[in-house]
Amino acid sequence: MSDIVAEEPVYRTDALIAEDIDRYLEVHQHKTMLRFITCGSVDDGKSTLIGRLLYDSKMIFEDQLAALEADSKRVGTQGQEIDFALLVDGLAAEREQGITIDVAYRFFSTEKRKFIVADTPGHEQYTRNMVTGASTADLAVILIDARKGVLTQTRRHSYLAHLIGIRNIVLAVNKMDLVGYNQAVFEGIVKDYTEFATSIGIRDFTAIPISGFKGDNITGLSANTPWYAGPALMAHLETVEVDQISDQDKPFRMAVQWVNRPNLDFRGFSGQVATGTIKVGDAVRVLPSGKTSTVTRIVTLDGDLQQAIAGQSVTLCFADEVDCSRGDVIAAADNPPQAADQFEATIVWMADEEMLPGRPYWLKIGTQTVTATIQQPKYQVNVNTMEHLAAKTLELNAIGVANLATDRQIVFEPYADNRTLGGFILIDKLTNATVAAGMLHFSLRRAQNVHWQATDVTREFHAGLKNQKPAVLWFTGLSGAGKSTIANLVEKKLARMNRHTFLLDGDNVRHGLNKDLGFTDADRVENIRRVGEVARLMTDAGLIVITAFISPFRAEREMVRQMMQPGEFIEIHIDTPLAEAEARDVKGLYKKARSGQLKNFTGIDSPYEAPEDPEIQIDTTAMTPEEAAELIVARIVP
Repeated sequence: MSDIVAEEPVYRTDALIAEDIDRYLEVHQHKTMLRFITCGSVDDGKSTLIGRLLYDSKMIFEDQLAALEADSKRVGTQGQEIDFALLVDGLAAEREQGITIDVAYRFFSTEKRKFIVADTPGHEQYTRNMVTGASTADLAVILIDARKGVLTQTRRHSYLAHLIGIRNIVLAVNKMDLVGYNQAVFEGIVKDYTEFATSIGIRDFTAIPISGFKGDNITGLSANTPWYAGPALMAHLETVEVDQISDQDKPFRMAVQWVNRPNLDFRGFSGQVATGTIKVGDAVRVLPSGKTSTVTRIVTLDGDLQQAIAGQSVTLCFADEVDCSRGDVIAAADNPPQAADQFEATIVWMADEEMLPGRPYWLKIGTQTVTATIQQPKYQVNVNTMEHLAAKTLELNAIGVANLATDRQIVFEPYADNRTLGGFILIDKLTNATVAAGMLHFSLRRAQNVHWQATDVTREFHAGLKNQKPAVLWFTGLSGAGKSTIANLVEKKLARMNRHTFLLDGDNVRHGLNKDLGFTDADRVENIRRVGEVARLMTDAGLIVITAFISPFRAEREMVRQMMQPGEFIEIHIDTPLAEAEARDVKGLYKKARSGQLKNFTGIDSPYEAPEDPEIQIDTTAMTPEEAAELIVARIVP
């Protein structure tokens, strides 16, 4: 009988376990990251697909799995089987309705790559949420229900994904199990999508027949589709080239997020490298100033580097003391980006309120924040037909092309070349709500050809000749409040004091300068913008300008204030209750508005936003016009 020798059990020490953990973390840290979105029409199976990916990649803990199984039986849509969509649909409203409303982000990892996936809504109502998720994605998985084929939202999301710069497109024809894994159905959908994709500029995409519910062609090829010879979805996601790799081949660009000055001996400029590569000793240019220097150090939390690439967050130190601050862009000295203040852009409108051409918004691009105004759109895009439609404004989820101007030059590159320096958002100045996302195409030629002409006779000289301080007395209030009456009395009193004035009255201006404008919200904005520009020129001439306009929106009154020198804009609220103004109704306008003959009338079917902190408040129920004029003159003329 042969001897049987029992092997000694191998006991792993804490040190060996720690080594394995360190080795795992080292490998995990150096995996590439793919950000992708799932999009398409309602109920195409986006949430189910992501749930399946999380499940198959072993990214669900035991307690999560137990909760998922319980929720599937209670509120699931797959009978007694696991409803993978519940892993992603976290909002109560989403579970109740079986739809995705908000963008849900999930992380998972395989042996080859790390992933962040954004599950975006399919409803047209939530298209703005889809744009948010797509803005940082490298790849888009466009899902199509095999039973329904290419739908409106399929086209809309494909167009937006391409517009936002996603070049890796996966066409996932889902629910193949419900059409018997029919090859002809799959090929017919691919043919239809190819025709549409070609029309919007998508040159290439990867089509995969899948079943998110059953798991066909998700992590491995399915025996149910022997006619399909392409990769499984996971294999494709693990091997596709990410934008960060291609960004490294572009010229160096880094937007400055903050100036790092911990002590007197250190001064560096921190930010994330957007594109390209930077090495110690490289010559760089700071924009928009154009100053040049050389990189002496590349500092990170883990120590100095000799080189940094796209995607890394670093602090750069220069050989010279150059003026550089947040919002500036550091670039390769011999290949810098452009700077301009007028552009053509594509705008995706994301607010419930329509866009108002001429209204000033905050424009945030990279780390730069400036004031921008948008002109009337050149056209709006019909995403179903790609037809260019005439449009005076843009409403929720509308996509259009328009010119815009900023109050100072910004550093930029076309969005097609650089997302960081070409993509922007618009923010409402009053509410701080993000109202639009946009992509810059190019700067307008007039941005380079039109320059401010310096003059020898200054505004101070003009004011000195008149022995007065220029000012804009901006009367605002409801129709019938008494603005024109009081403004006229103020001008007469100032004239008797030998002051040089000019009265711009709302009705008078509409006879000439603004006779082409109506009374829609957009036209009201443009009306005030033009008057503001005229008032600014008049203050340059040293005049005291008196204006009498309803000017119903705070944003436009603030826009005019920003045009003037500090202290020159004096907002005067002629505060009259609506009932009192309507009782006067000298012109019979309220009566027409009440009967429906006059649309967009302030106070009736168009809002009036009263000043929150005017320089002068006049209560016309407590004083006569003469008394009001006397008070105003006493306040502005010492």
